[in-house]
Amino acid sequence: MNGMSMTMLVRDAAAGELAGEVEAMRLDEDAFRGFYDRTSRPLWAYLSRMTGDAHVADDILQEAYYRFCRANATHESEEHRRHSLFHIATNLLRDRARRNRGIFHLPLADLREKLLSVSGSGERIEKRMDLHRALDTLDERQREMLWLAYAQGESHADIAKIYGIREQSVRTILLRARRRMAKLLRKEPATGEVSQ
Repeated sequence: MNGMSMTMLVRDAAAGELAGEVEAMRLDEDAFRGFYDRTSRPLWAYLSRMTGDAHVADDILQEAYYRFCRANATHESEEHRRHSLFHIATNLLRDRARRNRGIFHLPLADLREKLLSVSGSGERIEKRMDLHRALDTLDERQREMLWLAYAQGESHADIAKIYGIREQSVRTILLRARRRMAKLLRKEPATGEVSQ
């Protein structure tokens, strides 16, 4: 055998082994069900918080899994698979936000009345309202990252993978978002009032 055909045999054998490994990384139906069971709840919570609407969150959740399956991509690990799913969902959120520009959400006064009718505690409602106002001042990416970091418990490295940015960029964005939230939530007296 000449050197060229030996190289081709080695390359073909390596490609065959690689193809077997890649096929093992794809999800079969049972593996997908397990993946869905492990990821659907935190993904729905993320989508629900970002949209403020459980029905919209349901729709985006369904579309995210559909696109995830349709992509038929291979993933290095369960973590990589999860990041891919959250990345798809985040892109769907952004697409929805672009389509809905100019459509207004429930006014804060209506939200306050709705919250009061459900829970009844005025002070707690005011704190929630303050939090909603503060979150509404953040840009979309800051809100999403705050939710992923503090409600979902994702690490900076995980968030960086979801967004396809550097980990240091995630730290910077979260720092700015936390500072802005703290400033808005801090109760400072109005001009001319004396603090006690």
